[in-house]
Amino acid sequence: MRTMPFSSQLRWSPHEFALCLEKCLKAKTLRPGMQVHATVVTSGTNMNILSLNSKLVGMYASCAHLKSARLLFQKIEHPNVFAFNWMILGLSFNGHFDDALLYFRWMREVGHMGNNFTFSVVLKTCVGLMDVKIGRQVHAMVFEMGFQNDVSVANALIDMYCKCGGISCAHSVFDGMRERDVASWTSMICGFCNVGEIERALVLFERMRLEGLEPNDFTWNVIIAAYARSSDSSKALAFFERMKREGVVPDVVAWNALISGLVQSHQLREAFKMFREMILSGIPTNQVTVVALLPACGSEGCIKWGREIHGFVCRKGFDANVFIASALIDMYSKCGSLKDAQNVFDKIPFKNVASWNAMIGCYGKCGMVDSSLELFKRMQEEGLQPNEITFTCILSACSHGGLVQKGLEIFSSMNECYGIKVSMKHYACVVDLLCRSGRTVEACDFFKALPIQVTESMAGAFLHGCKVHGRRDLAKMMAEEIMRMKLKGPGSFVTLSNIYAAEGDWEEVGNVRNVMKERNVHKQPGFSWLEKLGEFNEGDGAFYGPKIDISVSDALRECGYLQLDFQAPDRFKLEFFTEDEAKIERPVMIHKAIVGSIERMFAIVLEH
Repeated sequence: MRTMPFSSQLRWSPHEFALCLEKCLKAKTLRPGMQVHATVVTSGTNMNILSLNSKLVGMYASCAHLKSARLLFQKIEHPNVFAFNWMILGLSFNGHFDDALLYFRWMREVGHMGNNFTFSVVLKTCVGLMDVKIGRQVHAMVFEMGFQNDVSVANALIDMYCKCGGISCAHSVFDGMRERDVASWTSMICGFCNVGEIERALVLFERMRLEGLEPNDFTWNVIIAAYARSSDSSKALAFFERMKREGVVPDVVAWNALISGLVQSHQLREAFKMFREMILSGIPTNQVTVVALLPACGSEGCIKWGREIHGFVCRKGFDANVFIASALIDMYSKCGSLKDAQNVFDKIPFKNVASWNAMIGCYGKCGMVDSSLELFKRMQEEGLQPNEITFTCILSACSHGGLVQKGLEIFSSMNECYGIKVSMKHYACVVDLLCRSGRTVEACDFFKALPIQVTESMAGAFLHGCKVHGRRDLAKMMAEEIMRMKLKGPGSFVTLSNIYAAEGDWEEVGNVRNVMKERNVHKQPGFSWLEKLGEFNEGDGAFYGPKIDISVSDALRECGYLQLDFQAPDRFKLEFFTEDEAKIERPVMIHKAIVGSIERMFAIVLEH
């Protein structure tokens, strides 16, 4: 809305001013609204007219100028429902949920019971507070006022119950509705998807269409995203293709959800195929797309595709975004390209804590602990306060660099010097720091003194240290703790079984496996990506290094893989699990290193 010149000779009626303010209110344009307000004051118009004051409150509230809205509201002798509604909406929309409820109570106390708009907004406020108890109280008021059959109020009730953990109550409201619109069906479908009941969501999806209502883009996207979150990428892809077959053009949200699902399922090649198809389809990609793909390139070691995304980021102008730049640094560090990571870091115009953390972590992963510490110092010199993640990165760097004493000093300074609360990740870093240097006894003492319960990551780090340094006695002590813990991941169990297997204690190995079965803990096969050659399962060998040289890949096609076969030394505590559970045998070490460079291959061998 353009700024309107107001003549000093202009004489408008209060009604005309109110109409003008309503336009500013709907357009959420603060400056023209303030100009109208100023003209109302200077023209001598009676400010005690309720409709005019209410519109002014609504205009300021809709533009998030809450201080002015409050001041004007307090000057109204008898505020009407409209004024209360706008105050509640403005406060709730801007995150002041408690204040919004206070105005709702005030409204009821002065005799205004509220209308359907009031209850819709108040129920959204309950979602903001994640307070189902207050939501139920509001639900009772809805029945008292007879708004339970109002579609907008019923939709708000469904949304509130779904988001506050009351899916059964939401379903009851849904079933009791006399009339439903697309939003009603979509809210209920979204609720089922959020609790993982995708099949029930699909039943509603089909019922909705049978009743003559066509799902909107959001309805389709909700189901695609649900399949993506469940890592069922095949169903997400099938539903996506169905969407296109039925003439619905997928928007950027649908594409992003599908790509994220493929990445989570380790189908990176398929994810990139979809990414390219998305670009060719003319869909405007956004930063969410990039954020979904970059970490996958890092974790799978695909630097070629990472560079392709980097080029895309630069063309789109996303490289100015400090969070995208931080993701690029993290990707390059995981791919072992320190030079590229450093170039990205140097080009960030205004670095925030996240970008410094990413670069500190990059140096740490590359074993350059001195550079990590230097960057940590520079960060503080530039006036940035380190956060929890900073200390996780720097402690990890000290662990990889073997600087035990320095790491312990930094750990001690967290709370004393920086006011950072020590988290479970920091405790796990200290355990790893001690265990990597062979100080497993100190790590054990550290465990006993912990003010919190031992976590899976701590147990895993400790067991790995015991395995590497041959401290089976300490590992057995931790085994008792592991059996008491309700671990969801297989890592600690597998490490423990490897320790027993290395000692030839097959009975204990069997006991560990039995516990895993009882708790339904499964060791998932790992996946690795080999450019040009495809995908290898864990049984096919370990994949190290970010890239295969073209000449090397040609040779690998002929040989199948580069294989180094030798009897496993003591430090290689390999798991013995085979397909035949009844057959127990000590394996021969078979290390299949598919590498990006000869230097990387030797680095891996020497690391072991």
